[in-house]
Amino acid sequence: MKKIVSILSILIAAYGLSACNTMKGFGQDVQRGGEKVEGAADKNK
Repeated sequence: MKKIVSILSILIAAYGLSACNTMKGFGQDVQRGGEKVEGAADKNK
C-alpha cells in the first residue's frame, strides 16, 4: 500500500512540476495531486 502511494506521489509531483508555469499553478497542481493520492488511499482502506 505504502509503495503504491509513494509511486503515485512521485508521478504526480513530476507531472505537476512539468505542467505548471507559475507558483500559483504549482500550488494548484500539488493540491490536485494530494487529492488524488488521498482518494487512492481511501479506496484501499
